[in-house]
Amino acid sequence: MESEYMPGKHLLLDLWGCKGLTDLPFIKQVLEEAAHVCGATVLETKLHKFGETGGVTGVAILAESHISIHTWPEISFAALDVFMCGACDPCKSIDVFNSFFSPEKTSIKEYGRGLPSSKEE
Repeated sequence: MESEYMPGKHLLLDLWGCKGLTDLPFIKQVLEEAAHVCGATVLETKLHKFGETGGVTGVAILAESHISIHTWPEISFAALDVFMCGACDPCKSIDVFNSFFSPEKTSIKEYGRGLPSSKEE
């Protein structure tokens, strides 16, 4: 019988009505703080800004996987992807994102990755 070992947990977050979506140092701080509270180790954070008023795309590369972000400041929207394995709990990142970005509305989807029962035939 196969065990129900789950290699990782994956969160997809959509945040509307956010602040700070063009500020690279701010976004770097948010991603690294989110990783820290989840118990993850940041290996590197890479961010790119699209012009003076454009959005930001980037990733915090973690020993335990990653946190990525894509922002659309023109509509105050941010999409985040938080994938972690091991003892890390990506759900702890939600309070960090809410605290820093102050979204008016949030949508969160959670996926268990690698479970034998989730294989598609």
